[in-house]
Amino acid sequence: MDKKERLKKLVSVLNEASKAYYQKDTEIMSNLEYDKLYDELQGLEQETGIVLANSPTIHVGYEVLSELEKQAHPAPMLSLDKTKETAALVSWLGIHEGVLSWKLDGLTVVLTYENGELHNAVTRGNGEVGEVITNNVKTFVNVPKVIPYKKSLVIRGEAVIRYSDFNRMNDEILEVGDKYKNPRNLCSGSVRQLNNEITAKRNVHFYAFALVEDILEEEQIKEYGFDNTITGRFAWLKEQGFDVVEHFLVNADNLEKQVMDFAARIPDNDVPSDGLVLSYNDIAYGRSLGRTAKFPRDSIAFKWADELAETTLTEVEWSPSRTGLINPVAIFEPVELEGTTVTRASLHNVSILRALALGLGDRITVYKANMIIPQVAENLTRSDDLKIPENCPACGESTVLQDINGVQSLYCMNAECSAKQIKGFSHFVSRNAMNIDGLSDATLEKFIAHGFLKKLPDIFHLERYRDEIIQLEGFGEKSYDNLITSIESARKVSMAKFIYSLGISGIGLANAKVIVEYFGQDFDKITEASEEELTAVEGIGEVLAKAFYDFFHTQERMLVVQELLAEIIFEKEEVTGEQILKGKTFVITGSLEKFANRNELKEYIEKAGGKVTGSVSRNTDYLINNDVMSGSSKNKKANELGIPILSEEDFIRLSNAE
Repeated sequence: MDKKERLKKLVSVLNEASKAYYQKDTEIMSNLEYDKLYDELQGLEQETGIVLANSPTIHVGYEVLSELEKQAHPAPMLSLDKTKETAALVSWLGIHEGVLSWKLDGLTVVLTYENGELHNAVTRGNGEVGEVITNNVKTFVNVPKVIPYKKSLVIRGEAVIRYSDFNRMNDEILEVGDKYKNPRNLCSGSVRQLNNEITAKRNVHFYAFALVEDILEEEQIKEYGFDNTITGRFAWLKEQGFDVVEHFLVNADNLEKQVMDFAARIPDNDVPSDGLVLSYNDIAYGRSLGRTAKFPRDSIAFKWADELAETTLTEVEWSPSRTGLINPVAIFEPVELEGTTVTRASLHNVSILRALALGLGDRITVYKANMIIPQVAENLTRSDDLKIPENCPACGESTVLQDINGVQSLYCMNAECSAKQIKGFSHFVSRNAMNIDGLSDATLEKFIAHGFLKKLPDIFHLERYRDEIIQLEGFGEKSYDNLITSIESARKVSMAKFIYSLGISGIGLANAKVIVEYFGQDFDKITEASEEELTAVEGIGEVLAKAFYDFFHTQERMLVVQELLAEIIFEKEEVTGEQILKGKTFVITGSLEKFANRNELKEYIEKAGGKVTGSVSRNTDYLINNDVMSGSSKNKKANELGIPILSEEDFIRLSNAE
């Protein structure tokens, strides 16, 4: 493994260790091993002059912006002319040497480096004006923050989210309607976030594909050892620490074979693409050809000719989601496309379904968009007699067809629809609520679908379905026994956690604790409190008071609460220790070292009489951040308001926690 690859490997391993330690409360390596690898990384960064943006040796502060700044490009960014014919590519290339590369399907980004450091990053935008995303790019997985080259450098590349990451994120979303549509849309939304902490979680990669500014002075050619070719520039960019788009040298003799090789690799290619790009390797020759009104003449795009298959539509499945959106999915007789068997394709919404004039038994053609995502291309029969469901397939209540910006979609408006209840069930059993292990979203979905769960109290009677549960995929005697044990343990719960578990709009665990303490842990007083009485509780304003009051004065909800009260016993929370932080409000940000996680620190503060909120305001007494000198938005706000910023050590001294 060469030094640059070793550097990337060390960044990945050390970041994974930090994530496990700070976020998951586990250790995957000893402190000694971590320090050893960290020192090796620092040495390699000094030796190579390459520092990746996500290296643990530097800190990227998360920042929330109100809007993205706009910036004009020095020269318009043009699109490429296109063809779907391999023969046209061969003719275009002629006797010249070319470079064939993936046409990546993401978001084009322009990076500017000054004095060896990342100075600016801008999206393609409309080709003339883009959006400044510098802070977001610093969270990309593989963008160097520091490079060896110390003069001005501008490069173009593609920001992408790999299929493996895209599928992982979608696998965590149960409802079809909530899933991300494709990696490109997810990448575009991720790159253009106002909060770059969200960008960081999306695992965005960057692949360079062009130098924008000429750096080819004679002395530099000698210094860096590359000629005025695309392959030479790619090699040089690699030396600077960039990942470049995968590419191959081609000529008229091997071009067709290389296109076929690319096509054969699409099913296993982890980086989204929507075709290929062919460019003249000789940059001077390519530029000498000039441009048309729309396209440069030095490159051409190759789009895959979609493989169509004819089949018969057998069913349209309507899939309800927790948002109420009911998505149509085409089910058809199996066909082979791009080497796989395909039987279904999303129709996305009612407008698309109607435009296709679908009816059961129609002959349709289907294809894979970008050779990956199944789509219905055309309806050859167009019987147009498919009925839109008048009732939700999950709960049976009436559906509503809504037109939003010219797009018609079907919705279930029943707030109690079982398809919408997964979120409520999931919140009820979560760690900070009833803390019931064994009821993941996937398990809850199965139990609801089988009729085991219709309302929250049913959780305490799952033993009725023992025989059915142990037969479910992924379940057995042991899983069932563990689940029942966890449910029985949950019957003893603090009043605050129970109130929080009910999912009252805006009421977090901290709010619930303050309310319970204010009313002396008397549940009847709490549920009968007026809005005026509730607003007297510290931190409970009119909006929260109304939401709380309305919840406990809704007959249907109170019936559920009464049923739940018959299943549980409240454990009194004794106030332990001196209330040394009483009346003090804290905000926590950044990673922690002394406390296992933010919840543990928050719980400590609340037990000592303090309060924890999510944002810095004039009501904040202290901001806790181990990186006291960070330029994060919360640090800036605290400094503006004169609010002390405490490290954990400072906080421990303040609270006498040692």
